[in-house]
Amino acid sequence: MEKEELEREFENANKADEEASEPVAVVEKPEISTEGSIIFAMRTTANREDQVMDFVTSNAKKKKLAVYSVIRPHGMRGYIFVEAKTRADAEASCFKVPYARGILPKEVQYSEIEHMLEPAKKVEVNIKKNDIVEIITGPFKREQAKISRVDKVKEEVVVELLEAAVPIPITLKMDTVKVIRRESDEGGEEKEEE
Repeated sequence: MEKEELEREFENANKADEEASEPVAVVEKPEISTEGSIIFAMRTTANREDQVMDFVTSNAKKKKLAVYSVIRPHGMRGYIFVEAKTRADAEASCFKVPYARGILPKEVQYSEIEHMLEPAKKVEVNIKKNDIVEIITGPFKREQAKISRVDKVKEEVVVELLEAAVPIPITLKMDTVKVIRRESDEGGEEKEEE
């Protein structure tokens, strides 16, 4: 009866989390193919997923187990996923690991967790230096500013408020501003991008 409750809890947690995430730790053995691998759900103590992942990956390396990856989906508390060749390998990797509560009896199909692993598609934002933007969120909402620097890797922009007496650089996320006028625009046409 306890196993059925864990399965229901796992399914509820799986349905509740719709956020995308990435694999956090990967244990690979180049000589072993990952074809025929099975994904298992491991129950952990909430908010201890990272520690369990570290222990599981180190166990798999020490014991030379056929564990291919250990995945912690963002926002899903109390569970991590272990991709291994057999159930015995997955169970051996979590044996005597603190905060690990065990492997769920049912195997997890890739299609069930695919939405949690695929990164969200990034929308290309066309923001350039010297563009005039309007801040759409935060304490400077509805303020106009001029872009002084764009960091596409961090997805941040540094802006200076137009109506401020002293120009103070403010770092914001790209999705918190919208372009209202380009540097090359002379008529002041409004262009909207996020």
